[in-house]
Amino acid sequence: MIDIAADIAGVLVQAVLALGFAPLVTGIIRKTKARLQNRQGPPILQPYLDLQKLFRKGVIIPSTASWIFRATPYILFASTLVIVLLVPTLFTPVPLHWAGDIITVVYLFALGRFFLALAGLDTGTSFGGLGSSREMSIAAIIEPAMMLAIFTVSVTAGSTNLSTIVASLSTTPASAVNPSHILAFAGLFIVTLAETGRIPVDNPATHLELTMIHEAMVLEYSGRYLALIEWASQMKLLIFLALLSNMFFPLGMATTLSPAALLVALIAIAGKTIVLAIVVAVIESTNAKLRLFRVPEFLMVAFILSLLALILYFIVGV
Repeated sequence: MIDIAADIAGVLVQAVLALGFAPLVTGIIRKTKARLQNRQGPPILQPYLDLQKLFRKGVIIPSTASWIFRATPYILFASTLVIVLLVPTLFTPVPLHWAGDIITVVYLFALGRFFLALAGLDTGTSFGGLGSSREMSIAAIIEPAMMLAIFTVSVTAGSTNLSTIVASLSTTPASAVNPSHILAFAGLFIVTLAETGRIPVDNPATHLELTMIHEAMVLEYSGRYLALIEWASQMKLLIFLALLSNMFFPLGMATTLSPAALLVALIAIAGKTIVLAIVVAVIESTNAKLRLFRVPEFLMVAFILSLLALILYFIVGV
């Protein structure tokens, strides 16, 4: 009975953290970019105000849309929230570690992407179809690169379960400087930029139809539907930053649900996530968006780095 109560508490803590902290990470990136460009920029808490405003607005549904258009925001939000409960953020093992491993996480990402692409096609607009086509083309390169990067770390722990991987690496922090782990980190970081629609792959702030990828699929959404999609996108960014933080630098992870351990873990994950968010903002401020036909070449770099990391581990053993 105690274990069940602890698992429920763990699920609630991790879910509340992701739901509450994800918009803040987006706000930090926007504020950092603005300051780097000598602008005042929006307040750090602006994403919370944007979500509140969208939830209060009405919903406009295209006349050509079917149930797919209406169901996609809920499917995308729910699948992203489930991923949050599978990825170690504050403590390990996560309460639902038995429900799936990294392969489950990749397929849940693919589920949300699949329905979002269908929703883009479902509206019957040319830009929606264009964005869906681009998204699925890029996903064909992103997913193998992501799998290879994480498999490089998983072979070290001897498991594809994220909780086992993080727990194993937390006992050997020196492994973070292994050549194979450095290459895998670089590959997964590039995947993070692509999966979350950041520069140089995509520009989350643009509304120029000919360059949009993710935004083109959600042009017809409004109100609470758009709020759920935006919130899921913010949680997705937090998930990838948590993977980068805790898989390669698992310092500060809690092994119990005691208040002291959770406080240390909260400070650790907040610090690591903010540092990575600032790095993302610096990259976006110092690089231009790539031409669409150059994006596959950039993503192939992530695939090659991840592949080299895996090969290097089997050859050198580090």
